Amino acid sequence: MADQFCTFLLDGHLFGIPVQDVQEVLRHQEIRPVPLAVPEIRGLLNLRGQIVTTIDLRTRLGLPATEESAVNVIVRTPDGPVSLLVDRIGDVLEPAESTFEPAPDTVPRHLRELVKRVCKLADGLMLVLDTELAVDVEDAA
Repeated sequence: MADQFCTFLLDGHLFGIPVQDVQEVLRHQEIRPVPLAVPEIRGLLNLRGQIVTTIDLRTRLGLPATEESAVNVIVRTPDGPVSLLVDRIGDVLEPAESTFEPAPDTVPRHLRELVKRVCKLADGLMLVLDTELAVDVEDAA
């Protein structure tokens, strides 16, 4: 059985993360800023009484900022849930293992650092985000 991926759009790029890493997807949530936090950390949100760090994935990947409302993809990490702000949620895909390959040089360098591999789809590429690296903003600073 092939792996399933939760997909989302970010600055026109299609990203995927393994479904087993996703806890839930939430529409707009109130985010409280954290003074003196690194730029990648947008703030904290209250998820049914649990305080969750919110990472602006655009900033983390070096993409231009936008004023559009974002979607929160809550991912599971060894340290607890973390929210990734993305532009728009996509579908759950189950591509064949034969469609995956290492990220090519044509993927911009700032994206390639956090992308494990790519998946060739009929209408483009899905960039498979390394969730552990994406949430590790301390090493990014």
